[in-house]
Amino acid sequence: MKVICDRAALLDAINLVSGVVATRTPRPQLTCVKLTAMKEGDAGRLVLAATDAEVSLRLSTANVDVQEEGEALIPAQKLQQIIAAEENEPTLTLETDEDMMHVRGADARFKVFGYPSGDFPPVPEFPGADERGVRTVFRVGASELDTLISRTLFATARENSRYAINGVLMKVHGKKIEMVATDGRRLALARGVADSAPGDEAVSCIIPTKALALCAKLIDGEDAVRIAITENQAIFAFGHPEEPPRAALATSLVEGAFPPYEDVIPRDQDKKAVFDVAALRSGVRRAALLTNEESRGVRLAFTAGKGKGKDSGANLRLSSRAPEMGEAEIDVDVSSYDGEDIEIGFNPNFITDALKIIDEPQVIMELKASNKPGLIKSGTEFTYVVMPVSLQ
Repeated sequence: MKVICDRAALLDAINLVSGVVATRTPRPQLTCVKLTAMKEGDAGRLVLAATDAEVSLRLSTANVDVQEEGEALIPAQKLQQIIAAEENEPTLTLETDEDMMHVRGADARFKVFGYPSGDFPPVPEFPGADERGVRTVFRVGASELDTLISRTLFATARENSRYAINGVLMKVHGKKIEMVATDGRRLALARGVADSAPGDEAVSCIIPTKALALCAKLIDGEDAVRIAITENQAIFAFGHPEEPPRAALATSLVEGAFPPYEDVIPRDQDKKAVFDVAALRSGVRRAALLTNEESRGVRLAFTAGKGKGKDSGANLRLSSRAPEMGEAEIDVDVSSYDGEDIEIGFNPNFITDALKIIDEPQVIMELKASNKPGLIKSGTEFTYVVMPVSLQ
């Protein structure tokens, strides 16, 4: 194999595939990236592939001059470090000699020892809808998928013993898509619409957070993303649907049963407040400055006014207190409030996490009692349930 690569494009590609590479494994091949150089008429293509045995990524870059086709299996971290270090080089030449790769710039020569390319495990291809074991294949707009991921990924559990909530539930029914995430203390539900209907039967699966975080990085432009769900995998193809994908990501699905999330969403909230998103986010962020590990809650005290709408006189006062640190009180304008006075405590980080991903100018907060979960809504597309915390 011998290719001349645009260094910046190659660095972008290896930075992405390195997100899949295994860090701790008895199989050294899983710490590597596989490079495949192919000639396509007058053009050339370099394909980079990596896997940790659970998530696999194949990524193409066309900014290459392929002088000799071939394959190589090279430790990803070292190759990434070399390409990043050659920051003054517009191009780099990659050439293999059996299981060894030479990386050449204008004034530098590197020799990196690798492994036989045949030792690399196969990376799944995007399947056809009629292939055996395929449950559904559909398309969703890139921006739609990006929104769905951003509105749920932040609420997933981290290293929780309940393995099923270490991922995001994806449910597809007709053209409707729901994605749900929870860590046991909060729950985020996002709704969207697919470009193509995969069928009348509802299909659901749990996708690992690592795979969805990589999906968010791979989304580019307005091209639709093709998604295939099999019995034990989800495969995402990025790029124009009529062309070979510029990137393909395959992931094993999370095993286990996702909690019955519909039962978690409260239906009987009798207090409703409407806020300017930026104002509420600013208030909660400032009140959080006077919290610590022992007193991480912020108190929200709603006072109902006598009138209606913006001039109702309703008020929200945020307060926090940390021993040996001090206290904070922040008044936040309420666009409208319907209900009795109430005081409730929330983890401020949980509130700001949700407000950061809301695109609309206003947000709705619904409450029932100080010991009942709160509800944050943005239209019909985003619903967020957050459990209260006790305040001293």
